[in-house]
Amino acid sequence: MVVRKRVHSTEQMAPKSRDPRSQIPSVDRLLQTPRVQELLSCYKRDFVVGEMRLVLDELRHAPETAAEGSTTECRASLAGVEDAALDRVEERIRRATMPRLRRVVNASGVVLHTNLGRALLADEAISLVREAAAHPVTLEYDLARGTRGQRDAIVEADLAALTGADAATVVNNNAAAVLLALNTLSEGRDVVVSRGELIEIGGSFRIPEIMTKSGARLREVGTTNRTHIDDYRAAIGPQTGLLLKVHTSNYRIIGFTASVTLDDLVTLGRTHGLPVMEDLGSGALVDLTSYGLPQEPVVSDRIARGGDVVTFSGDKLLGGPQAGIIVGKQAVIESIRKNPLRRAMRPGKLDLAALEGTLRLYRQSPDLVASLPTLRWLTRPVAEMEAVGQAAIPLLAERLGAGFRIDMVNSESEVGSGALPTMRLVTRALLISHDEHFPDDIARRFRAADPPVIGRVSGGVFLLDLRGIFAPEELAVSF
Repeated sequence: MVVRKRVHSTEQMAPKSRDPRSQIPSVDRLLQTPRVQELLSCYKRDFVVGEMRLVLDELRHAPETAAEGSTTECRASLAGVEDAALDRVEERIRRATMPRLRRVVNASGVVLHTNLGRALLADEAISLVREAAAHPVTLEYDLARGTRGQRDAIVEADLAALTGADAATVVNNNAAAVLLALNTLSEGRDVVVSRGELIEIGGSFRIPEIMTKSGARLREVGTTNRTHIDDYRAAIGPQTGLLLKVHTSNYRIIGFTASVTLDDLVTLGRTHGLPVMEDLGSGALVDLTSYGLPQEPVVSDRIARGGDVVTFSGDKLLGGPQAGIIVGKQAVIESIRKNPLRRAMRPGKLDLAALEGTLRLYRQSPDLVASLPTLRWLTRPVAEMEAVGQAAIPLLAERLGAGFRIDMVNSESEVGSGALPTMRLVTRALLISHDEHFPDDIARRFRAADPPVIGRVSGGVFLLDLRGIFAPEELAVSF
C-alpha cells in the first residue's frame, strides 16, 4: 500500500527561505509609481530608465540583498525595497543633473587659482557675456558695410589704445599665442633665446617644447643665470628668424645674474633686420606699483621700447577671461592673422565679449580697484578681512556643531598662476580645529559642503583664507 503525505496548508508548501533579491522591483513596476511619473515629467524617459537600471543592478549585487531571509520578512519588506530603490533613483538623478562645473568658495588663499578658474570676471564683462549668449551678435559682421567683418575688431581698438600697439589679435590662451607667433615668424628657422628664460609653467607647458611644435629651431644662448648681448650677437646667422625674450613670471633668479634688456635686443634686431618678440606671460596693462604691488612689465612699455610682437594672458593679472593676446607692429600682426593655424585657435563670442568688457574698464572706469575683481582681491585691506572673519565665526560654529574650534590667525596669501611669484600677501584666516578630526578630514568635510569650500592645510592645521571672502554669509554653507 502506498502512503501519501498530506499537505495541510499552502504555507507548508512554501520554502522556508527565499532570496531577498526576488523582492527587487522591475523597471516596469517602478515606471508605474507616482514618484517616477513625476520624474518623467521633468526628464527624458531614456535618461530616467537608464538611471533606474543602474540602481536595480546595484541592489542585486549588494551584499545585504544577497543574504537569505524568511518569506514573511521578504513580503513585509517589499514596500521598503521599492521605496529604497526609488530613493536611490532620485539621488542618482539629483547628482547626474548637478553641473560638473560647480561653484565653490575660494578660501584657499590663492587669488588666481588655476584649478578654480583663475580671474573672476567684472560685472560689466558678465553683462556682455550674457548678452552675447542670449542673442545674435556682430561677431564677424560689419554693420556699416553689411558684409562679413573681422572678430578682432571687437577688441582691437581697445587693445591698441591701452598698449600703444599698431594692431592686435586674440587666440584662446597664451600658449596658443606663443605657438602661433613662433610658427608665423620663424617656422624652419632659428629662434635665439636665453637659457635663463626657457621656462616651464603649470601643466608642463615648456617654452622649448612649444618651439618644437611651432616648427622653429631653438638656439639657446648664455647660461642659466647670466646672458649678455654678445651671446645673442654671436648666435645670429643666415638661418635666424627671430630674437625672443621671455619674462620669467613664475620664478626669480637672484644673486650673480645678468640679462639682456629689451632695448638692447631691439637695437640688435634692427641692425640685423630681425623681428623681436617678448612673451610677458601674466601681462599687466597698468603699473601695479601704484596699487602697492610689485612691479611687473607693462605691455605699453614693451611696445614703446620697440618690441615687434608681445604676447600675454587675459586671465591672469589682466583680470579677464582666458585668452592669448598678441599685439605689435601692423605687418607682423597681419602675417599672424593669415596663418591657417589661427583659425584653430580663435576665441568664441563669449570670450571676446568678456574681454571687451574687461578692456573697457581699463579705459573708462574711474575706480579700477572697485570694478575689477582681481585687483580688488590683490589690494584688499586686512581690516576688512578681519571684520568679515569675526562675523563669520558664529555662523560657522552653528553649522559645524560641537567640538569644533574657530580662531582668527595671521597668514599669507599668494597671487597664483605664476604671477608675482615672490610676493606674499598679508592676510587673515580662520583656523578650524577639532580634537577628534585631523586637518585633512576637516578639509574633506568643507569640500563636501554645499557649496564646497576650498581651504588649505598648512603647517599641520586647516585654514580658511579670508582674502576672497567678502561677506560672512559666503561661509554659512550646509554640511
